[in-house]
Amino acid sequence: MRIVWLVFVGLIVAMALVLPRLSRTPAPHTTATPAPAEGSSGTAPLTSSFAALREAPAPGLAATADSVVAFGLAQRGTPYVYAGVSPLTGFDCSGFIMYTFARFGVAVPHSTALLIDVGRPVPRAEAQPGDIVVFTGTANPSTTPGHAGIVISRRGETPLRFVHASSSRREPFVKVSQVENSDYERRFMQVRRVLGQQNLAAARPAPTTKPAAKAPPVAALPARKVAVDALPAPAPALPQTLARKPVAHSAAPQRTAKKVAAKKPAVRKTVAKKAAPKKQVAPAAKRKTPVKASARK
Repeated sequence: MRIVWLVFVGLIVAMALVLPRLSRTPAPHTTATPAPAEGSSGTAPLTSSFAALREAPAPGLAATADSVVAFGLAQRGTPYVYAGVSPLTGFDCSGFIMYTFARFGVAVPHSTALLIDVGRPVPRAEAQPGDIVVFTGTANPSTTPGHAGIVISRRGETPLRFVHASSSRREPFVKVSQVENSDYERRFMQVRRVLGQQNLAAARPAPTTKPAAKAPPVAALPARKVAVDALPAPAPALPQTLARKPVAHSAAPQRTAKKVAAKKPAVRKTVAKKAAPKKQVAPAAKRKTPVKASARK
């Protein structure tokens, strides 16, 4: 009886683990119903865009762009995970783009700030499937790249739709959204094209250049011989030291010390007069007051 209960509990646990994964597994693109674009009513089907793309493909881009878009749409429903780069664990916006393009050998960086510089910029009206559309962050005054997706609309089609790994709280998974009539209109920055660069360069005809005409040979000018005079004898070397000539000094009368001293005016010696000593006045003798004799009785 215990074994039966253990088997029953094991089946319940296995079903609890497997069923959520089966519900999140995206269906093949041929039978899946396209998700409604964010901000729209969801009535415009995606199959019409791809049918038109196959009917009138862009030269050199049809097969590669169609494969990239189909592979990106097959990842719909994969949860959003910060820095995620695998459908097993989840994607962030740049990780989803890197994983999708790496499937076809196209290397793109795992950074939204660097996606704004990959490939070459194209006008928004000329965006086509396989292009990368870059948006700013969710903050209102933000002007730096903060989100990106892969264009799935054909050239000239409006609204411009793209598949991306959304980080919104209501739908945090890979889904399809549109630019027009949504907040992505305000956040739109640029469209970058990374597919078909080599194909377009090879299809472009090489410029035809005419070979440069050879210049006619120039006749040699007649040369005339000119007689050159022989160089004169070299000048003698200058002496290293020059001879000094004695300089005659005029005999100036020398004044003797006595004559100089005689011309000097005599200095009068002033003798300071000694001050006469002051006479010392003897202190006046104290006057003796006569004592009156007392009256005799």
